[in-house]
Amino acid sequence: MSATELVSLLQFQKVTHIRLYDADPDMLKALAKTKIRVIISVPNNQLLAIGSSNATAASWIGKNVVAYYPQTVISAIAVGDEVLTTVPSSAPLLVPAIESLYSALVAANLHNLIKISTPHSASIILDPFPPSQAFFNQSWSSVMQPLLQFLSKTGSPLMMNLYPYYVFMQNKGVVPLENSLFKPLTPSKEMVDPNTLLHYTNVLDAMVDAAYYSMKNFNFTDVAVLVTESGWPSKGDSKEPYATIDNADTYNSNMIKHVLDRSGTPLHPEITSSVYLYELFNEDLRSPPVSEANWGLFYANATPVYLLHVSGSGTFLANDTTNQTYCIVMDGVDSKTLQAALDWACGPGQANCSEIQPGENCYQPNNVKNHASYAFDSYYQKEGRAAGSCDFKGVAMITTTDPSHGSCIFPGSKKITNKTRTVVNTTTPSNAAGGSRLISFRSSRISAMDKALQAFLTIIFSILLHIPFVVS
Repeated sequence: MSATELVSLLQFQKVTHIRLYDADPDMLKALAKTKIRVIISVPNNQLLAIGSSNATAASWIGKNVVAYYPQTVISAIAVGDEVLTTVPSSAPLLVPAIESLYSALVAANLHNLIKISTPHSASIILDPFPPSQAFFNQSWSSVMQPLLQFLSKTGSPLMMNLYPYYVFMQNKGVVPLENSLFKPLTPSKEMVDPNTLLHYTNVLDAMVDAAYYSMKNFNFTDVAVLVTESGWPSKGDSKEPYATIDNADTYNSNMIKHVLDRSGTPLHPEITSSVYLYELFNEDLRSPPVSEANWGLFYANATPVYLLHVSGSGTFLANDTTNQTYCIVMDGVDSKTLQAALDWACGPGQANCSEIQPGENCYQPNNVKNHASYAFDSYYQKEGRAAGSCDFKGVAMITTTDPSHGSCIFPGSKKITNKTRTVVNTTTPSNAAGGSRLISFRSSRISAMDKALQAFLTIIFSILLHIPFVVS
């Protein structure tokens, strides 16, 4: 997708906040006059130059901020990403880089409009549960102390990348899956902080409060936490059995509802942290494990990986409201794998495959891909378009473009009226809203792709509004 097409997708989905892992000029131009608020980033490989030279920092602000603001609403700058844990050799330059960029913002009179911080991995916090015992890894005290002083002085947030998925995977048998997915818990399964007696019904709240307690150990209580990444993978290898479409849908849908409830955390019920969903697109070229390529809400062709279930939580997401969705074969699937999936759908899956029999309306074109698409959609519609019912071991995908053709009407286009099945007899794709009634959401990390694609494939959806540092 071009930058313009991508911004159109964001607008159609009513997304109002995004995070970029760089400051791609095509994206910043395309975002102009859209009112979409964007966090831009300084890549880790630029920290050395910016942290060593005020002139370089001023040039970066001029090129990537002043040139676009205010037509493009840049809300914050993320300096590096998980620097302390991924490129520790650059750690001494982190705060100097932030301060140099801030000085350049002051010179441009933008320092009160655009905040600066740096996203951290959750692993910088030791003993995260119970939250009241959490503290920052002391080996980073020389960085965290001046960083928190800067954040407090400028009213900027502590940016944290928080993944309950990894907490669950590393503590199976201790952390309940339900607790990780925001599912309702019996009182006996709730996590209780023995020092404060606060009850934690989900892992994300506990992680956020661990960050607050860690800051409190440095005597900082006026810095808000912003979750710059969170999500759940929809597909994994044999060692990742919990990376499934159902779990990804459940986590992201419930997380969105939880944030929009504005209920805060047990420690700070008055403060609701905003959360950026990781990420917009799956990243096909990511190296193993399989889950690394499957955090996205959309496939690269902008069809949804799964349907979020967030109706009633607001109007920011158009993809949860459409009734016109279909299940079809993904491109590039070998015929042997496809035949096995087709056999299952028409056999144990009990899909209605009568229309793809010889002489029937959907027999032509007579190939396994066409027949499988019909069978997949029949099963998907029979199951009420439930999450996970359009997967077939990874060979199917959801689309909003009607795959019906000629006299072959797919099950998703057949309507039931007055208890009588009537076929909508049309050959025009019911591709409402200009061809992109799209659906879904998710998260991962940067892959070695060409620069233009990288900018697009590493966008993160922001779901919440109540961001303390965003200009209203």
